[in-house]
Amino acid sequence: MESSVRAVQLITVYILPIIFAITLHEAAHGYVARYFGDSTAYLQGRISLNPMRHIDPIGTILMPIITLVLSAFSSGSGFLFGWAKPVPVSFGNLRNPKRDMLWVALAGPAMNLLMAIFWEAFLKLQLSTHLDEAFFIDMARVGVRINLMFMLLNLLPILPLDGGRIVVSLLPPKAAWKFAQLEPYGLYILLLLVMIPGVLSTILVPPLSVASALLQILFNIPMSSYVS
Repeated sequence: MESSVRAVQLITVYILPIIFAITLHEAAHGYVARYFGDSTAYLQGRISLNPMRHIDPIGTILMPIITLVLSAFSSGSGFLFGWAKPVPVSFGNLRNPKRDMLWVALAGPAMNLLMAIFWEAFLKLQLSTHLDEAFFIDMARVGVRINLMFMLLNLLPILPLDGGRIVVSLLPPKAAWKFAQLEPYGLYILLLLVMIPGVLSTILVPPLSVASALLQILFNIPMSSYVS
């Protein structure tokens, strides 16, 4: 019974931060792609702040709920995995495909950073006004962590993640072409990293801790207030 209650609590606290972190990330890709000349996402109605345009029923709803529930029953700390419907980008339509790919790829992680800042500001507002509403304080904390996690995960230099696109954009043409040939194996590499215990946490936790600490310093939030 206790685990069931914890699972429901996790889902209610996590659901909004997850949906907006994933869907606005995708919308940002479409917006920047249009700015640089590719209207594919715009013509398909994907440049929208409406999460319903980007939600994948399995990746955005079912998978995060399953991983959160499993984490609750195993006394975990709320690990989750999910995705949204990828925004279509025709890189060949960009005015300068190789250069502009960099900005299109950076748009998603940049949006996650902005949302992390928003949630940190929301947390600061609650703490400074002494609202002491535990549900919203927990949601703000989750919003910060989820967005920083998605930002860092997507910056991994693996295609088709944003980090892989950034590498392709920055490499010389011949090296970029060779690196791009690895894309069909990218999903398997990512799944392998997810399945091997401790690998992703070893990679992501140090920069996540640094980013979280910097936001706490920026908004002058003591660690004692940030941690439940």
